[in-house]
Amino acid sequence: MKNRGFSLIELMITVAILGIIAAVAYPSYVDYVQDARRADGQGAMLEAAQWMERQFTVDGTYLDGDGNSRDVSAYNTDFYNITVSASTASTFTVQGAPTGAQASDDCGTLSITNIGVKSATDGDGNAVADCWD
Repeated sequence: MKNRGFSLIELMITVAILGIIAAVAYPSYVDYVQDARRADGQGAMLEAAQWMERQFTVDGTYLDGDGNSRDVSAYNTDFYNITVSASTASTFTVQGAPTGAQASDDCGTLSITNIGVKSATDGDGNAVADCWD
């Protein structure tokens, strides 16, 4: 009578193949998740910029009634803190700083100005390309 089942060698080969597949797939998965979180943060930043434009239409200035930058914290996401980093009566810059698991993202802090200039800077303040694609 013939034994049915797997030998230890067959089992180890299967485990090795699964390990190789996981080693290749996991970094791609992490990159995909960071890209998705970044897109969510960019969407929130664009909404905050649109809100700033609506307030300018109503008040004629990007500043609040006390002459301070407006508060856009309502647009924060789970992985980005949205702030107005530079604001005058006629200009503003909305920034999104990554937090939590997104803090290790290569794109770092994202920003958009009142004229639509989009940029990204890493932790050292160096410009990072292709983050708004």
